[in-house]
Formats: sequence, C-alpha cells, structure tokens
Amino acid sequence: MERPMYTAAWEELSAEKAMVFIAGPRQVGKTTLAETIARTFPNHLHVDWDVADDRARILREPYFFAEMPRRDASAPIVVFDEIHKHRTWKGYLKGVYDRFAREFRFLVTGSGRLDIYQKGGDSLAGRYLLFHLWPFTLAELAGRRVPIDRFRADPLGVVPGDVGSIEKTWRRLAASSGFPEPYLARKPASYRRWSAIYHRQLVREDIRDLTGIRAIGDLETLFALLPERVGSPLSITSLAEDLKVSYNTVRSWLEAFERFYVVFTIAPWTRRVVRAIHKERKTYLFDYALVEDPAARFENMVALELFRAVQLWSDLGHGRFSLHYVKNKEKDEVDFLIAEGRRPMLLVEAKRADPQVSRALRKFQDQLGIPAVQLMDEGHTFQKVPNGAQTILVAPAWMWVPRLP
Repeated sequence: MERPMYTAAWEELSAEKAMVFIAGPRQVGKTTLAETIARTFPNHLHVDWDVADDRARILREPYFFAEMPRRDASAPIVVFDEIHKHRTWKGYLKGVYDRFAREFRFLVTGSGRLDIYQKGGDSLAGRYLLFHLWPFTLAELAGRRVPIDRFRADPLGVVPGDVGSIEKTWRRLAASSGFPEPYLARKPASYRRWSAIYHRQLVREDIRDLTGIRAIGDLETLFALLPERVGSPLSITSLAEDLKVSYNTVRSWLEAFERFYVVFTIAPWTRRVVRAIHKERKTYLFDYALVEDPAARFENMVALELFRAVQLWSDLGHGRFSLHYVKNKEKDEVDFLIAEGRRPMLLVEAKRADPQVSRALRKFQDQLGIPAVQLMDEGHTFQKVPNGAQTILVAPAWMWVPRLP
C-alpha cells in the first residue's frame, strides 16, 4: 500500500541531507517504505543487519557498497535496515557519511528509537535528518489532509461532503489497529493472532536483547496492566506495588516500552493553568485495539492521530510541537493540548458519546484563550458552540481528524 504522506517527507528531507533516518514501531512498514523509495533510484542496494550475510559483510568490508554495480551515472541509494543493532552503529554511519555523502544517498531504518540518540553526545550530529513512520491513521488513509498553514488558520474546520466511507475506515482501525498486517487482513482472528505474537516478540526479543532486562515475566505482566490504565495519569507507585518491584524498576521498564514504541506518553501542560498538576504522565498504546473499554480506546485513537501530527510537523521543521493533557488539582481535565514551543495552540477533548460541551473544556479555554475541539465517537452532525469570545467545535472524530496535516 502506497504511503505518499511519508514518501513526501523523505523527498523533503533528502533534498537537504544525504542521510535520512526513518524511525518507528516494529512491523509498521519501514522496510516496505524504504524499498519503495529505493526503487525510484536506478542504482539501489538494501543492507539488512538482521540478515547474516549482510551483517558479516559489513563487519568484514564496512564500505563494500562503494563497489556496487550501477545502471547509470546517477547517485546510488543505500538502505541500511535495523543497523542500530550493530554495537558501534553510530561510529559506522559517521564514517559512511563522511566518506560518501557527496556521491551516495543513505536511508537508515530502525525500531529501537533511533531518535533517542539525537540527544547529547551524538557523534552523528549534523549528518542526518529524521522522520517517524507510524501505524496507519485516519488522517493518512482518508486523503483529506490540509496544509499546516491552513490548519493553523482554521483548526475548527471539518471535512466537507459525505464522510460515510471515512467513518467505516475509523471503525476498521478501532477493530484492528493501524498496523498494516492486521489492518489489511480485515479479520478479527487475524488481528488477535498478530497482536499476541507481535508483543511477545517485542518483549522477548527486541527489548530483552537490546536492554539487558531479564525479568521478562514481570515485564509482560506490566504490559498486560497498561490497557486498563489508558486515559488516566499513570501512577508508577501503584504499578510498583502491584508488581512487587521498586519504583525505579517500573520506571525503567516503562522507558524501555517507550523506547521500542510499545507505548507513547504525554506530559501535563502547566503554563497559565491555575493549580495545574505537574507530575504524572498519561500513557497510550500504539496497538490501541488491545484497549477493551470503548471510551478509553476512542481516547487512545485520538491520541495517536494527534501524536502522529505533532511529530511529523516537528520532523519537517514546521516548528517545535508537542502533545500534552491539562489537569488541575480540582480534577478538571481536558484530554489533549497541542503546543508549539511554549505556546498553547489547541485543546482537544475526546468525549465519545456526549454532545454537551465539557465544563473543563470551557474552563481551560477561558484560561488559555485558544481554539477547542470536542470529539465524539458517535453521531453524524457537528456544531460550533460559543464560549465567551471563543468557539468550541463539537464533531464526530471522523469529521475533524482527517484534516490533520
């Protein structure tokens, strides 16, 4: 299945740098996307660290690709797949870039949080650009995205025309998640089989092998506890008590889940919020079809749509965007807030079935003075509700989400 949103990201970033990273969850389609991009080059080579022959050749002849057969004089592209599993991968890619950036293009894929190494002490600094590939989202599948400048100017717009087919896509995502294999299979049994194998492999292979964590049984138990906690600030203390391990142990395990794209987390927003809470993060699953509670699953789906958007906007250099939630000590809460730098931009509440505007959404909109949206998982009409000098859009998710850039 073509993924033009992401091939466009590659084209934009590769015009600037000879080396581009694609990071994202396991089995989200990174290799397929890389192969699609590589086929647009007359001269291309795919190198996979998980393939024994490729791994041995890198160790024996690190720059063997320089002698690849070529069809013409155009610049070749080399795809390095899962190269972050190489013990000295950063040093290797630094050498690759420094020697061959003028002659080659390089595309590097990985599921072990390649982007975590963008932080301090990165020997690759200045040598690459990175974007993320996520599971299918409604904004990607519906084909109704608007440019980011248009979205900024009108964040309360809805998709024009009949949205019946878009709603069907939303329901299909809810049942199977947005991972390509179960989504394209269209069968509940296929999703259940895929999900069980997927998470077992993540924990017992990727996380165990690359982090050194050995308490695999407890790690699997922790993961099994997370779906029922989606939508609420996550108490590490409570999880530590349930698992009979230390607070720091649970925190390190949750960090591993985040590093390997099992979960993503959002922090509370505190600027200009009276008596805001500051500590606990909210945790969501990439495989949200595991969440049994319909309201929590709906919130998780909205979370991933927003998370995908702010990450891609940041990857492409539109600004420094982030996703948060808002809560105060009186327990008023709005599910999501999009921020650009230190400036709040948009409030989003995921209400599922209630068309009545949330009191907390009104309250925080008054405090922050920004547009607000309340999304539902039911209904087929939208309305724009005045709130003082501001407006709140109340709409089914499939009327609003597809516009996300």
